Amino acid sequence: MPTQDDVLGYFSTLSNWGRWGDDDELGTLNHITDDVRLAAARAVRHGRSVSCAWEVAVPEDMDRSTTTCPCAADMPGAENMPAPGFRNDRRWGFSSERLGVTFHGNTLTHVDSPCHIFWDGTMYNGRSHSLVDAATGSAWASVTAAANGIVTRGVLLDIASVRDVPWLEPGQGVFPDDLEEAERRQGVRVRSGDAVLLRTGHGRARHESGAVSGFTQAGWHASCLPWLHEREVALIGADTPQDVQPSGYEDVLMPVHAVSLVAMGLWMLDNCDLEACATTAAELGQWDFQLAVAPVRFAGTSGSPVNPIATF
Repeated sequence: MPTQDDVLGYFSTLSNWGRWGDDDELGTLNHITDDVRLAAARAVRHGRSVSCAWEVAVPEDMDRSTTTCPCAADMPGAENMPAPGFRNDRRWGFSSERLGVTFHGNTLTHVDSPCHIFWDGTMYNGRSHSLVDAATGSAWASVTAAANGIVTRGVLLDIASVRDVPWLEPGQGVFPDDLEEAERRQGVRVRSGDAVLLRTGHGRARHESGAVSGFTQAGWHASCLPWLHEREVALIGADTPQDVQPSGYEDVLMPVHAVSLVAMGLWMLDNCDLEACATTAAELGQWDFQLAVAPVRFAGTSGSPVNPIATF
């Protein structure tokens, strides 16, 4: 079990600063090479796709204003539109929306880019927090660094099944021995460039109870960080917001978030719904798949709502 000093040391020993150049904003996504993407395509053996995201509820998760116009010709100002169709076509109408979403937190499925977390006022690759502006967002390591998408081999590690429980209880951490036992039971091995999705079973609990966890939750323990670094994992996800809480370290609230995003440049998928993925993997006897994550190109943001797709 690493001590708090060990965990604080991870900011140095697991650092990827400068590994891919001083101007690198991709971090561990650099592990996803062309060969890794080709290998991910070969993981598609059945052609079955499942979503790994929660539906965004209205109005709980999203502020939504919908406009409907049954006949566009009746829209105020239609008579001044240059297109004759607005004035003459009496058959077509439309609806449109204005949406407002706060995606960070414990509810929505989203990706975290490296600028999401600071440590001692510093972001990934040694950039200052001052590069994040209230008006324009982040000028460094924002989600648009992944504008070409994240397409790689995904590996689901079902820790709830390894421990033979429906779900891990809040506050229970996942350790490297759990990861390796899941690999052994499932007949899969995490390799360079992979995305590792961690199933604690919280998704099942959430489906059955409808409740979202508070700040106490199951998740990755900080002791997994050297394992993820050694395996050259490109992306991690979980059915919780990643870090086990309490973390077990008085002075490090979220060590997995902090070390991953700031030191390693390791991108994250928070709050996945992995139940359909786990059911499909067990049915097919296949625990790896092609994972496709396409963040919305929101300029300067520290993440994006996403709908990760696993294709077996």
